[in-house]
Amino acid sequence: MNFQFPRHLCLACLLLLGIGSVPAQTKAPEKVLRYAFQVAETGFDPPQLSDLYSRIATENIFDSLYVYDYLARPAKIKPSVAQGMPVISADFRTYTIKIRPGIYFSDDLAFGGKKRELTAYDFAYSYKRIFDPKTKSQVYTNLEEEKLVGMEVLRREAEKPGARFDYEKEVEGIHALDRYTIQFKLQEPKPRFIHSLADASVFGVVAREVVEKYGDKIMEHPVGTGPFKLDQWVRSSKMTFVRNPNFREEYYEAEPPADDARSQEIYRQMKGKRIPLVDRVEISIIEEVQPRWLSFLNGDHDLLERLPNAFSYQAIPNNQLAPNLLKKKISMDRIPAPDVTVTYFNMEDPVVGGYTPDKVALRRAIALAYNTEEEIRLPRRNQAIPAQGPIQPMIYGYDPKFKTEMSEFNRARAVALLDLYGYVDRDGDGWRDMPDGKPLLLQYAATPTASDRELNQIWKKNMDAIGIRIEFKTGQWPEHLKAARAGKLMMWGLGYSASNPDGNDALQFAYGPAKGEGNLARFENAEFDRLYRKQQLMADSPERLAIMQQMVKIMVAYMPYKFSTHRILTDMMQPSLLGYRRHPISRGFWRYVDIDPGKQTH
Repeated sequence: MNFQFPRHLCLACLLLLGIGSVPAQTKAPEKVLRYAFQVAETGFDPPQLSDLYSRIATENIFDSLYVYDYLARPAKIKPSVAQGMPVISADFRTYTIKIRPGIYFSDDLAFGGKKRELTAYDFAYSYKRIFDPKTKSQVYTNLEEEKLVGMEVLRREAEKPGARFDYEKEVEGIHALDRYTIQFKLQEPKPRFIHSLADASVFGVVAREVVEKYGDKIMEHPVGTGPFKLDQWVRSSKMTFVRNPNFREEYYEAEPPADDARSQEIYRQMKGKRIPLVDRVEISIIEEVQPRWLSFLNGDHDLLERLPNAFSYQAIPNNQLAPNLLKKKISMDRIPAPDVTVTYFNMEDPVVGGYTPDKVALRRAIALAYNTEEEIRLPRRNQAIPAQGPIQPMIYGYDPKFKTEMSEFNRARAVALLDLYGYVDRDGDGWRDMPDGKPLLLQYAATPTASDRELNQIWKKNMDAIGIRIEFKTGQWPEHLKAARAGKLMMWGLGYSASNPDGNDALQFAYGPAKGEGNLARFENAEFDRLYRKQQLMADSPERLAIMQQMVKIMVAYMPYKFSTHRILTDMMQPSLLGYRRHPISRGFWRYVDIDPGKQTH
């Protein structure tokens, strides 16, 4: 007896046996961006952060109302989750913004299994939270300066013993008019208030349910509406971020300068593509420069941010890519950094602090004895320029022709100042003492990295030359930052990058109400504070620039900071990384770059 199986059963049997010729669909390889931070993160709650590397992460997790165009130069603000630019009153005191509907937070247990839409009430809560004393926000003074109507009263009430911040109380300064409209009202004209609406790294929108669920652990549980979400985190070692499946439908758009061929080419390649373009971002923490450099050369990383100065001569001789790197099809992106390197003096420290002539003379002598050109030539391998003050290149208020004593190296003058004010060797041990006879010893905080060790050598050499003892207190960067905020470090050197295109934030270095936050030196000067408030109300003009320079001169006169350099930054990219361009302000670049997995060697 012959049996004939139905045709579809025969095909099924063949497929089960692997005999059929129907090809299986191949899953596209995962696109993974890999690179390293040179300093460990501190956490992921936007208002509590002040360090650059944590802010890079949060800028890619959270959304702000506005963002910076990725390719436009000079920096240009455009809508993010806002529907168009704000409606601004003629007196620059009222900003009204519509929010796009249909934007959702990434999924989290705090939402009880439901999709959670972003609303104007979330922005009202997020901005109010910065004023809540319990948050201990590191950007409170930035927002306090905006003079949002009613918010200071709300904060003062919360500071009373036993009181709590009243989020339910309606205030004019931050008010959700309806589900999709947020309005800000200011006591004074603020022509540049939009800068406080365009920084997701510190003003990123959060959901109240998430903050209340995780409480003191909120730094470990970021939940945003941005393109990525935290997937894995080994503190101070490694972080992994994955594409947020709830991220809205958004496509690559930019306005590259007509005279910038590289940006024009990037735009041609990326225009109209849905973002984000990569699936995962893996961040390693590699503080030492050599292993970070080798990880890039070996192909373990697609991007090397900030080429270590130690390898400048071999990687970019004469500021051109070395032949061996060109052979590997490695490329570079090089810009004058909108940053400043600085050493601060704790103005409340009994040795280097104070406002009397002898204390001012000591700080100025130390600054005059420090050879900035030597720092640029040796540790920085000529990848920097001298700083005249706090305002960074590419930022409003920076004038390349403006010169001050800040960059002056004059050992003879330093010695004369020390001798004049009684900082002499009283016990014959070869080292200068304080005017009262106590030992003069500088204690300088540093990290255990090769780059810091090189800088320490410059400091020691220059202080030895004028007879001042200096010792270095080594520790991890996050611990130093915590101590600095509490006023427990005498001196510390670090770098600051601009978070918006205006010089106002750089001047906050010396603004009294920002003590322990932007003002780590804890400097206080009534005239400086008056000028600081005055220039904030002014439109950009020659008059405002003149006031800003006057403020820098006050800082030079009292020397609470020794501003040393503005770095020149060189980023390097493997051929696997597509579309990268360093933005002068924003670091939310993950969404705009692509990865070619076929060109990754590891």
